[in-house]
Order: sequence, then C-alpha cells, then structure tokens
Amino acid sequence: MKFKDYYAALGVPRDADAEQIKKAYRKLARQHHPDVSKSTGAEAKFKEIGEAYATLKDPEKRAAYDELGKRPAGQEFRPPPGWAHQYASDAQGFEDIDLADLLDALGRRHRGGHHAPMPVHGRDYESAVRISLEDAHRGATLSLNLADAGGDRTLEVTIPPGVSEGQKLRLRGKGGKGRNGGTDGDIYLHITLAPHPVFRADRHDLYFDLALAPWEAALGAEIEVPTLEGPVLLTVPPGTRSGRKLRLRGRGLSNGRGGHGDLYAVVHIDVPAALTDRERELFKEMAAASRFDPRAVAAGEAS
Repeated sequence: MKFKDYYAALGVPRDADAEQIKKAYRKLARQHHPDVSKSTGAEAKFKEIGEAYATLKDPEKRAAYDELGKRPAGQEFRPPPGWAHQYASDAQGFEDIDLADLLDALGRRHRGGHHAPMPVHGRDYESAVRISLEDAHRGATLSLNLADAGGDRTLEVTIPPGVSEGQKLRLRGKGGKGRNGGTDGDIYLHITLAPHPVFRADRHDLYFDLALAPWEAALGAEIEVPTLEGPVLLTVPPGTRSGRKLRLRGRGLSNGRGGHGDLYAVVHIDVPAALTDRERELFKEMAAASRFDPRAVAAGEAS
C-alpha cells in the first residue's frame, strides 16, 4: 500500500483546523476542476484533493490517518499492528488495498469484549459531468464510466430536467460496495453546462444577442427569434435602444418544478456595411429631416 500525503495535497499544515481544511479544498477544487482547468493532470489533481478532503474533514478518519505518521508520498508501507487492531475493520490484505479505501473501512465495535468488524459504508465517488443546454432543459440519460475497486463499470445515469450550472446530483447506492453489511456508497455528479452557440444561461434564465436594423428599432417590428422549443415571434417596441433586454416570459430553461425561466433578447442595433445609392439617399434625407441627437440623449442620461 502506498502512502498519500493528504495535508500536502490540500496545502495545509498538519495542525490545520476544520475551517482551514474546508477553505483550502474549495479553493483547489475550483482551480483544478476538469471543466475549468485545461492543464495536463487537472482531473487527477481534482480527484486527489477530493480524496484528501474526504479523509481530513472526518474526525475519525483524520485521527486514524494521523496515527500512521508522516512518510514520503508514494512510499510503500504497512500500518503497524497496533493501528490495525485499533482502527481497521479488516486487518488483512494491506498490499491490495488503497489507503483511501482502508480509511473508509476503519472503525471498531466491541461485542462481549471482543473486537468485531463494524458495518462500513461503501466508498463515495465524485465525477464532473458536462451536458448541453438541451439536456438540462429536457433531461437526458447518459453513460458514466467509473473505475473502482471492482474494476471498470458503466452506469446509465438519468439527468432530470431543470439541472443548472454548479448543481450536484446524488446517485444513492451507486458507489463502492459496503462491507460487513454496510450500505453501498454514493456517486456525486457535479453538473456543468457546455457552451451553446446561441444562448447563455444564468440559472434557469437564458440570454441571446438580437441584431436589429435601425428602422426595426425605431419603428418596431415582429421578429422571429430562436428558443429551445423552436422559433417564436417577438414584438420589438418602437424606439427600442441598443442594450435593451426584451423578455419572453417562460421561454427559458425548465426549473425542474414544472416551471421555466425567462428568455432575454439583448438588443444590438446594426447598420449595413455597404449602401446602395437609394439607401444612401434615404439616410441623407432622414439625417436632414431628423432632430435626433444620440449624444445629447447620452449627455442627458449622464446628468
């Protein structure tokens, strides 16, 4: 069995309190999350700090871990006989067990003065899952590959409608097998949303950019716009200015409770890159006839 330096993994001293450990874990988890960090080994580092935190946040596991002493990370070792008698529910097979699995199985229970194995909850696993906006909206079934002590296995995972960025889903009983009659562990899925070519998500609301011609913004228009359920008509009020958000109520993402967020069209006014002779004449006529001064409007707003 190889030693793992959980304190070094989180970058905290061995006498760190629970709050220091939690703060260090959260910082490193955000930094090395596979969907955030593009550096080589980010996923392995994310798992390493998750394993370290799972041990050090648990007072019983941390006490047992501290009793092992300090060794170089990666060094082969065996817990001393006294440690095994006090903490391990199964003192055999140290060569074939991972340190995290050993700590998950620690504990003791006395019956009639004799040491007896205690039920041990199976190991919990965490995995990052990236899904599309469409899957977040409608729900989906995904295949999740998981490597554990029992080997590689594939799970069919149901993602319910209404999940959002940063949400954590719990798959009860889908983790490692329990020991000595203990319950099976869980799998925790950390949800991230893949970038969409049109929409941007903010919880259950969606945003997209809507380009308008100057006359559409000035006169108003009926514009066909996209939604996750297909195109709909949007009424652009006369006098719509660039930057205005036009709301389509209930056209955003499902919230998982029978409702939906809203869809916002963020207005950008565009102009032709090249004008025909007739278009140039019309613009000149409008410029001569109009008393509109956009800079005066901006100055008035600033005051």
